[in-house]
Amino acid sequence: MTEKIVRNIIEDQNNDNIAITSDGSNPLTYAELKGLIHRISKQLAGYGISNSDRAAIVLPNGPYMATSFLAISSYMSAAPLNPNYKSEEFEFYLKDLKPKIVLVEKNSENVVTEVAKKLGIPVCELKNSESNLAGDFNLFDKSAEYNLPNEDQEALVLHTSGTTSRPKIVPLSNSNIYSSSNNISKSLKLTDKDHCLNIMPLFHIHGLIAVLASSMKVGASVCATSGFNALKFLDQAKSEKITWYSGVPTMHQAILMRADKNLDLAKNLNLRFLRSSSASLPPAVFEKLNLVFNCPVIEAYGMTEATHQMTSNPLPPQKQKPGFVGIPAGPDVCIMDNDYNIMKNGEEGEVCIKGSNVTVGYENNPEANKNSFSNGWFRTGDQGYFDDEGYLKISGRLKEIINKGGEKISPLEVDNVLMDHPAIEAAVCFGYADKMLGEDIATAIIIKEGKTCNEDDVKNFAKEKLAKFKIPKKIYFVKEIPKGATGKLQRNTLAKNFGLTG
Repeated sequence: MTEKIVRNIIEDQNNDNIAITSDGSNPLTYAELKGLIHRISKQLAGYGISNSDRAAIVLPNGPYMATSFLAISSYMSAAPLNPNYKSEEFEFYLKDLKPKIVLVEKNSENVVTEVAKKLGIPVCELKNSESNLAGDFNLFDKSAEYNLPNEDQEALVLHTSGTTSRPKIVPLSNSNIYSSSNNISKSLKLTDKDHCLNIMPLFHIHGLIAVLASSMKVGASVCATSGFNALKFLDQAKSEKITWYSGVPTMHQAILMRADKNLDLAKNLNLRFLRSSSASLPPAVFEKLNLVFNCPVIEAYGMTEATHQMTSNPLPPQKQKPGFVGIPAGPDVCIMDNDYNIMKNGEEGEVCIKGSNVTVGYENNPEANKNSFSNGWFRTGDQGYFDDEGYLKISGRLKEIINKGGEKISPLEVDNVLMDHPAIEAAVCFGYADKMLGEDIATAIIIKEGKTCNEDDVKNFAKEKLAKFKIPKKIYFVKEIPKGATGKLQRNTLAKNFGLTG
């Protein structure tokens, strides 16, 4: 029986299959990727780094970020960090993670190099090989024999977003990654004929696991782009002959704006499916994606602590439900009340999970672990319910639920209603402090190109669809809605961004 370690995700594949492609490079085959992983393991061992150490990876998106993650996590623990962090942020994360080494690109000018030197952490620049193979690199001149990690050893470490508290360290084991990549590849029916265009940042669980690891698990290939560019997306997708892609709702919306002007090109991509995760996909966007690309839209539900995926809408012939995040796709999933009782279909409560893809707990944080784990179940902090067909509906984040004078409002519900307005491109509702009511509702809105809309239009539209207490009191028309580094909307920080705190 194959041991559930990251290395075996790759070792099990056909040598001749292509693993990684990128602009301006020759494709990297699985044989070449296996050789790279073995070589880097020997070089790390030769430098005195063990399979229980951590390596921080600070690289721009692209083939080197993809292969360095696969190579590092196949031997030790990979700690990918957002290359756009400021010095203070790097200092916090490096002190928290205590890596043995920081990997950067050749001739890197990233501020992390100065921070690492200040903290006494060695910095290693990737040495690009002369092969011109996508993502092929070396680290050190010396080599030594190495020991493989076991299933329980850490292979990836990330932080939660920390919107309301200090970011928490989430260690993920070899077994977690192996299990999750297997779950995702099965739910998407991936085969070695699939080719995905990666537009997700590879310091985030979505891109690392849902795109990269799940593709590797079946011997499929990934085009490792330099990042998301809505203007280039359709042309890249066509030239790469992709079969699918995965993104967050804000990316899909940006792609749709471009695809509206290139409908033939979008339809002729002949995608097998497209996938959305990391935030709720408004039903209006779901329907439009389905129409424009003429393929199934697979909305999934994931989080870092679950090594990404928990539920997913199934592929045809089963149905995909707009506004629902699908059926359990890997771990066990239940709805629990405040007294830890498992609830029936149709009853709303907290979404809880358990399974081989779920972290064993936060590092050095007994209080968070006590609050997050109950009777073997991990409490996600998300509110939702299963319908009669077993599809999960996320009704809101428990800490995002707006309590307006005792009336509880899900911001997602308001978002989805406003998104049906013909002039609204995007809408994000959020709560802010109110002296009389405790909280009230505001929303940030982007108007579609060539359309007009004012505050009264929005409120009158909302009045037709929502109870009076759910209508936003404050409306902000913006060109862009503030997002986090991964493209994910940071609903909990919007009140502060618009000066509505205190």
